[in-house]
Amino acid sequence: MSGNPYSTAVRELFANAGHGGDLAGDDAGADVVKLQGQGINLRLSARHADGRITALRFRAYGCPHVIAACEAFCRGWEGRPVADLGAFAAADIIDDLSVPVEKTGRILVIEDAVRALERSISGGTVP
Repeated sequence: MSGNPYSTAVRELFANAGHGGDLAGDDAGADVVKLQGQGINLRLSARHADGRITALRFRAYGCPHVIAACEAFCRGWEGRPVADLGAFAAADIIDDLSVPVEKTGRILVIEDAVRALERSISGGTVP
């Protein structure tokens, strides 16, 4: 990485975070979860129909690793079955983005948010 603390993947995702922001219609009809921890504030929004995630968006206050991880999640999970959310593992993103050990707790907050989003979509409770 030549002294740059961010991998090529982190830099690309951070620079092209097309899923950042709100869903059209100001999230009307969307499932929304908000979490804080490890120095980040995170909001995930999802729309779903016929058992599939039709749109995902995020708002995050955190380091470039967090923004990149949120974008990676949205890119990878939009269009997939809602039931697949249970298979999301932050460890995969940590590996793919070469997240330093000292920042793994921040990425684990994203996993917590995905679990909360899954519960929200399934009609369960959200923290």
